[in-house]
Amino acid sequence: MTSWWPAAAWVLLVVAYAALANAWNSHDPGWYARLARPAFQPPDAVFAVMWPLSFALLIGVGVWFTRAVPATTAWSGVALLAVSVGAALGWAYLFYVPHRLDAAAACLAVAAVLTWGLVVLVGRASPWAAVALTPYALWLSVATALAVAYARMD
Repeated sequence: MTSWWPAAAWVLLVVAYAALANAWNSHDPGWYARLARPAFQPPDAVFAVMWPLSFALLIGVGVWFTRAVPATTAWSGVALLAVSVGAALGWAYLFYVPHRLDAAAACLAVAAVLTWGLVVLVGRASPWAAVALTPYALWLSVATALAVAYARMD
């Protein structure tokens, strides 16, 4: 068992991610409402379920993972999560604030790829934990496809 510091860092990253993304996505709500939607975009209710579920899964799996593995592995997971969160926050900022849809899509693609890497890293410690993170990785992949569609429609 490792110390609680990696777990605390993991939780802090996820909470900051949720808070900042939420602040930016409410920056200019009229702008988003006016956008043409890709044909495959899920209803808004799906977003309302998937983002909180994703954050809850990230926190739950992250706390377990960082406590169950050696410190070096725990900090590797925290570092990978931090870079992925940074890219996802880049998407939220670029999409909702300056409306740079092309750059936002690129950021989200990076976040999705890094998140799949996180699934693999966590899966080495526990296959069930990787399965628990898979809905978040899939959701980021869907969000990336949506971001690319928005950029192409711009």
